[in-house]
Amino acid sequence: MALADYINNKPVIETNRLIIRPMTVSDVSALKKWMPDKSIYTYWGKGPSKAEMNPELLFEKQERPAKSFHLGIAEKNSNEVIGDLWVYLIENDRMAQVAIRLSKEKHGKGYGTEALSAMTRFCFENTELQRLWTQVDVRNTGSVKMLEKCGYSKEGLIRQGKMVNTWCDYYVYGILASDIQQHTNSGLLRS
Repeated sequence: MALADYINNKPVIETNRLIIRPMTVSDVSALKKWMPDKSIYTYWGKGPSKAEMNPELLFEKQERPAKSFHLGIAEKNSNEVIGDLWVYLIENDRMAQVAIRLSKEKHGKGYGTEALSAMTRFCFENTELQRLWTQVDVRNTGSVKMLEKCGYSKEGLIRQGKMVNTWCDYYVYGILASDIQQHTNSGLLRS
């Protein structure tokens, strides 16, 4: 398969505890529980948008077909969306940026690691992507630990750079498709 195969039909990925899936208007009540919480934007590079403060606005416009993904992270037992995950800024179908955020209530329970590991594996096994990367504020120790558990390598430090709309020190983390075998053998990147 290729990224082009997911332009109109986004993937659904299951792990032990999660379903990573497209979000629908039926998810609005779950999104309202955590998405407007300003504390989850501390290291996000920007504050919540109007649509994030009012999640029903996310579903007012028809989503345009695109190779990028914006998927909800739902707990399998309740199907309630507790976070979201992006694969975006795709360059030449070879490289993409990833981003993930979770309800503050779900931090520290391994959900982020489980979701990012599954998404990373999915991208490398089901698309032509060869590199995934992200930026993380140096103060965001939880996300740094999660990325490293998922096999992402710290590739650099940007001092006083612009991360989205915030000037801060941030790390660049990345992982290659060729890295996946090493991490699979060590028990990482398993769903």
